[in-house]
Amino acid sequence: MARYFVTAVLVFFVLSSFCQTETAQLDSLVSRYAKLNRFNGSVLIAKGGNILLNKGYGYRNVPSKITNDENSIFQLGSITKQFTTAVILKLQQEKKLNVTDKLSKYFPKFPKGDSITIEQLMLHTSGIYSYTSDSKFMETEVSKPANREKMMALFKDKPLDFSPGKGWNYSNSGYSMLGYIIEKVTKMPYELVVRQYIFSPLQMTHSGFDFTHLQSPEKTTGYFKIDNKSADTAPIVDSSVSFSAGAIYSTVGDLYKWHQALENYTILSEADQEKAYTPVRNHYGYGWGIDSIDGKRKVGHSGGIHGYITNFVRVPEDDICIVLLSNASDKSLEEITDKVLKQLYNKPYDLPKLKTALILTDSILKQYEGTYEIRPDLKVVMSIKNGALNAAPTNQSVKVLSAEKEDSFFDPNDNVQVEFVKNFKNEVEGFLLFQGGRKIFCRKLKE
Repeated sequence: MARYFVTAVLVFFVLSSFCQTETAQLDSLVSRYAKLNRFNGSVLIAKGGNILLNKGYGYRNVPSKITNDENSIFQLGSITKQFTTAVILKLQQEKKLNVTDKLSKYFPKFPKGDSITIEQLMLHTSGIYSYTSDSKFMETEVSKPANREKMMALFKDKPLDFSPGKGWNYSNSGYSMLGYIIEKVTKMPYELVVRQYIFSPLQMTHSGFDFTHLQSPEKTTGYFKIDNKSADTAPIVDSSVSFSAGAIYSTVGDLYKWHQALENYTILSEADQEKAYTPVRNHYGYGWGIDSIDGKRKVGHSGGIHGYITNFVRVPEDDICIVLLSNASDKSLEEITDKVLKQLYNKPYDLPKLKTALILTDSILKQYEGTYEIRPDLKVVMSIKNGALNAAPTNQSVKVLSAEKEDSFFDPNDNVQVEFVKNFKNEVEGFLLFQGGRKIFCRKLKE
């Protein structure tokens, strides 16, 4: 009996030490991105029922110097979509609707609604124009409350992108229609339905919808960018606009409760989840992106809404949950997620380098001035300002590049590397752009 007790203690000690080591490695990984201004937010990483990392990085609110922690509340953006499809599947369970139902059953006057199904709305195969493609609306109207009629007017009379079921195009309009269908079927506001079916049973008490009017000390401020010099505050997208496509706010802890419920089939049955995780086109199921790692199914969804970028990834077979919520529009979340998974599966990965900026003279920088073509509709103008090389892509904000070497530059606030290429006459022919895992040659245009 004593021998078994000692063995159990040793096993516990070994597992505890392993978890502590893994936690330190994961923290080191995320901290490196935080130091490079490439992550500002909160993280939860769990495996096999053990939470390995649950921590905040950077600022919840920059002027007040309030830091993020595990209780910080973020807008989720499109992670909302999996909650919308879960409610649809619950209503189908209760025989209140069927995913094969036509849109015209609920909105008889919707153009071509008799050829669009609920399932196609969930799969992004309906062909309905996405209102988020309307740049003027997204720039000037998203902070203003909008009713169903105003939102539907943005897309219902637009030509379909393709015949229903014949293509794939990410459509936030399609997911808004799912919310409107839910309201028609239940005769309740979408928000209350999600609370009834998911939030309340799971005690997701820090999750909700109307972020604009949320009064909580844990509420984060969303930023388009945070760096060592400034913070660019983003407007809040009104929940009536993002609605069932992207209105939910939450915490890393509440999303872990959602993960646990999916692992235990508390809300959705195994059969319903299997259907939701079955890709039809473009690796997409019912509000989930589907991929694999180490021969096992990986499911998840990212989110992007003014001031926020998020990622929620699961490997159900190994009870792995990764939640990354950023309030600084960080673009490295997919990259961080990939490296976290490599850590969890003992695969090699590189930490991003802490780069030191060099000071170059204007005479050296001058050779790089000019216009470069990334593609026919996207060019970048290089110029010198205040002793630094400035890059101005078409219709985008100017990026101030730092020199790593005489011919190699980087953006300290983004994962962008530029390496200039010269010909045998020592004339600049273009540059290699390294971004998002891609390498693109951009030629210099003749003046």
